[in-house]
Amino acid sequence: MIIAIDGPSGAGKSTVAKAVAKKLGFSCLDTGAMYRAVAWRALQDGVPFDDDAALGQLARMHDIAFGHEPGDPAPKSVSIGGEDVTRAIRTAEIDRAVSPVSAAPSVREALVGQQRRIGRAGDYVVEGRDIGTVVFPEAEVKVFLTASDEERAHRRVRQNADRSIGSIDFDEVLADLRRRDEHDSSRATSPLKPADDAVRLDSTGRYIEDVIDEIVELARERAAR
Repeated sequence: MIIAIDGPSGAGKSTVAKAVAKKLGFSCLDTGAMYRAVAWRALQDGVPFDDDAALGQLARMHDIAFGHEPGDPAPKSVSIGGEDVTRAIRTAEIDRAVSPVSAAPSVREALVGQQRRIGRAGDYVVEGRDIGTVVFPEAEVKVFLTASDEERAHRRVRQNADRSIGSIDFDEVLADLRRRDEHDSSRATSPLKPADDAVRLDSTGRYIEDVIDEIVELARERAAR
């Protein structure tokens, strides 16, 4: 079974996906981390964000891998080309770089193929921005998770503070989120939007446990049919 969780940055997709996967005994795939890794590599190599061919070649050349701890469905580390970038891809610089890189058609082609190979190998909770619309349109459960701009910014600030990575300036984080929303929603290739058959969940003001339980119940109902 594939559970697709889409939504904008800061909506809580990663937290929810990991918890849902753990409750159901599924594996978890963070597709956003894959695009972040390519964006990091592009910055390191000086590849222009508007050079689709060069970005695509970079994405094809460097394998992206996730490190797992035994019994934990959520990846603990991310590497590209054998280099650990777990912390490096969570900076404000990467927050700004990932949208133009992920909009490159050649990058999406390279990574979507890899995502499909991984997801079809077992039961997965897959989170991103085009999972239910492009990567796994046949997913048995599709969720579009969102929250207000302000709540998403507050969550990202707390997350950055906890990890000591990225900006903790609320106005800066809010502006970055809105900028990325606009870019992701208006891009020509795989824009951010809910699948027609997705269940839309707004987590604003809700306990995250309630959102997790609602998705788990959706999955169990689907499995019982």
